[in-house]
Amino acid sequence: MLRGAKKLLWKPGTMLYPVPAVLVSCGEYGGVRNIITIGWTGVICSDPAMCSISIRPERFSYPLIRKSCEFAINLTTTAMARAVDWCGVKSGREFDKFSEMKFTALTAKFIQSPLIGESPLNLECRVREIRELGSHHMFISEILAVHADPVYFNSRTGFFDLAAAEPLCYCHGHYYQMGKHIGKFGFSVQKKRKKRPPLRNKVGRHD
Repeated sequence: MLRGAKKLLWKPGTMLYPVPAVLVSCGEYGGVRNIITIGWTGVICSDPAMCSISIRPERFSYPLIRKSCEFAINLTTTAMARAVDWCGVKSGREFDKFSEMKFTALTAKFIQSPLIGESPLNLECRVREIRELGSHHMFISEILAVHADPVYFNSRTGFFDLAAAEPLCYCHGHYYQMGKHIGKFGFSVQKKRKKRPPLRNKVGRHD
């Protein structure tokens, strides 16, 4: 039997994996603040740049974000894996997660929420709409600014090499780092360059 010819039928579930494992920082710089590990996040619009995060109302971060309508998405790396997991299982009601994980709190440009200095990329977000969907409420937000660690900027190519930071992913209860590079966007239709034949002299011999 061909693989995929017959599949198991399951009830509806959150099986859209992998997803980025991000740390969302919220609250006020120097005041009440917290970090929450989020898997339900993603880009929803490119112009204007917008994203969403989904949080259970009973989480400590929920009222902080709902009241301020601000938060920061901090991308994570394999080196941050333990901290990412710890921030997901511990509550901000009991711990100052910045202090416990020895994270550097940086001042943002447009929002009061602190940024995580150890993150390779930080997105300042402002909530535009809240959708109360069920177990989770979705915060539809505009990305106001992006902060990038210059360590991962490739001056030779002029690109930000996020892959070099080894971004952390979450897949059905487990954490993974990114694998090998397969191709860039559009590679499937990109025309291959024809190899030029070697130059020959007039009598047909190689130069």
